[in-house]
Amino acid sequence: MDDHRRQAIIEEIPRLRRYARALVRDRDAADDLVQDSLERALSRIESWTTGDSPRRWLFTIMHHLFVDQLRRSRRHVQAVALMPETIDAASSPPPQPDKLASAEVLSALEQIAPERRAALVLVAVEGFSYADAANVLGIPAGTLMSRIARGREELRSILDDVSRRKMIKVVEK
Repeated sequence: MDDHRRQAIIEEIPRLRRYARALVRDRDAADDLVQDSLERALSRIESWTTGDSPRRWLFTIMHHLFVDQLRRSRRHVQAVALMPETIDAASSPPPQPDKLASAEVLSALEQIAPERRAALVLVAVEGFSYADAANVLGIPAGTLMSRIARGREELRSILDDVSRRKMIKVVEK
């Protein structure tokens, strides 16, 4: 029975990594968050209801760990580390148009508030229902819908600004 549960958890690791990267915006910190989440899940594997998908359970664990980390970092007022993506970008070849668009969306997503970003990623990227995403985040469904609506609006605004700046550069050339 435990082997089946462990295998189901292992199959969720790519989704956990994607969600963690959306939350913390740093590859190493995201990997640490995934590791911490998996450790906690495996130490409490008996609390997972057999027959249910571990996805919501794992995302709930990760979200709680993320919130705890935010609280700790605010209390200790730690400095924000440089994002490794900026270092990688200087040494990599020029990106293709599709990759540019994806990078712009990811960059815009990183600029919105963490609670809105978490809500958007769970619903739009991970495919959670509103009810399941609200359960993962521990908030009412109405609050989730509000965060998603505000997050989408904020995302649109940021992407519109990026598009305007590009158009200005083209016109100036």
